[in-house]
Amino acid sequence: MTTKTIQMGFVMLALLTSCGSGKKNTPQAESKQFTGAKGEVRLITLDPGHFHAALVQKKMYDQVNPEVHVYSPEGSDVKEHLKRISGYNNRIEDPTNWNELVYNGADYFEKMLDEKKGNVVVVAGNNRIKTSYIKKSVEAGLNVLADKPMVIHPDNFTLLEESFKIAAEKGVVLYDIMTERHEITSILQKELSHNQAIFGSLQVGTAEQPAVEIVSVHYFFKNVSGSPLVRPGWFFDVEQQGEALVDVAVHLVDLVQWGCFPGVILQKSDVEMLQARHWPTVISAEEFTAVTRLEKFPDYLSHVVKDGKLDEYANGEMLYKIKGVLVKVTAKWDYSAPAGSGDTHYAILRGSKASVEIKQGEAEKFLPTLYIRANQGTAVTDIAGELENMLVNNSSIPGLAIEKVDEMSWKVVIPDKYKVGHEAHFSQVTEQYLGYLKAGKLPDWEVPNMIVKYYTTTEALKMARK
Repeated sequence: MTTKTIQMGFVMLALLTSCGSGKKNTPQAESKQFTGAKGEVRLITLDPGHFHAALVQKKMYDQVNPEVHVYSPEGSDVKEHLKRISGYNNRIEDPTNWNELVYNGADYFEKMLDEKKGNVVVVAGNNRIKTSYIKKSVEAGLNVLADKPMVIHPDNFTLLEESFKIAAEKGVVLYDIMTERHEITSILQKELSHNQAIFGSLQVGTAEQPAVEIVSVHYFFKNVSGSPLVRPGWFFDVEQQGEALVDVAVHLVDLVQWGCFPGVILQKSDVEMLQARHWPTVISAEEFTAVTRLEKFPDYLSHVVKDGKLDEYANGEMLYKIKGVLVKVTAKWDYSAPAGSGDTHYAILRGSKASVEIKQGEAEKFLPTLYIRANQGTAVTDIAGELENMLVNNSSIPGLAIEKVDEMSWKVVIPDKYKVGHEAHFSQVTEQYLGYLKAGKLPDWEVPNMIVKYYTTTEALKMARK
């Protein structure tokens, strides 16, 4: 693994240059060409029901106009969104200066499509209608930056496929927000797994020990941007938010594709779903009120309320093959995190020479930590030397260190400056997307692989519900 390879995994410029020349193929596309000029990107925020919509605007971007048009029905969702934007505008350190222009009429979506006061639609809210929002927005010739998931109902998967086809015909960029690709431990795990001297080759795996295992644990009660998060009641309705298999699992499936098959154009036929299951997290009425500020369970949740408690189907697990490699993905939700903790991520890639593992448990002080463990029979001194060459002596990510854990394993010591956190990753994705707008296209593999990603998650849900 060379210094240049690591740099490509970490530096944003490499991601942007992977887009190609930026030349578009249709007359419509040429007329909409972005140049990177100051303020040329004009955001439209559509029906913001999830705090991710605000995180896109946690910082300013030269290419983005500070005037943002918000189209939304009246209610607490848009009020909470505007409160977050106001918090960014009024913070002491590095305040933003967004000017939110809000339309709350019942015809908000039709009004947005008719007025076209922006050229990029940010969609992060109720997932039941998100796929329809996406399709109609690209039909109108608008670029779309969508929070995951783009689709939660298997019946709507073909609608998403059509949306990508229409986006290509219209010359607009449709993209989802994959923040986990910007986590430094995930970046380094990916690069290490493609160094044959350290990792060898990715194993096929077995059902008992898959080649790839990823577990993500989230919590309903949490702080965002320094304040307790108020979640809308519909967030607890799997028909509106989506089950874990089609929500959080999107990130995990994406990491598998991005990390194990970088630059490879995948097809739906590459995926074979073997097992999938789901189970509930039980939430009391008091817990529900604390996180939503609602006095009781809404009527649309009555069918899953038993003995005064909510059965929230927020957990899911899938075992599948992708290009013959066995993968196990698990997404869980609990109510609140242990003291000093938060959302956690575990991931292991198993190679013929070593495994590369991310842990975030109590031993790691709940911080993502990267380990390399040599397999039995592997020349440990060779791996240790290659780790030094690849990481410690690599000037593109200065400050990395290798700490020996035992005779067979090492920990990568990562400087704090690279640990920017989940909220900052939204700005990194947005900056990357702005580069794609200027280039006029996504990397060749992105659209087919987004389709495969959502095919995988919706197929898992279908199997779990049988």
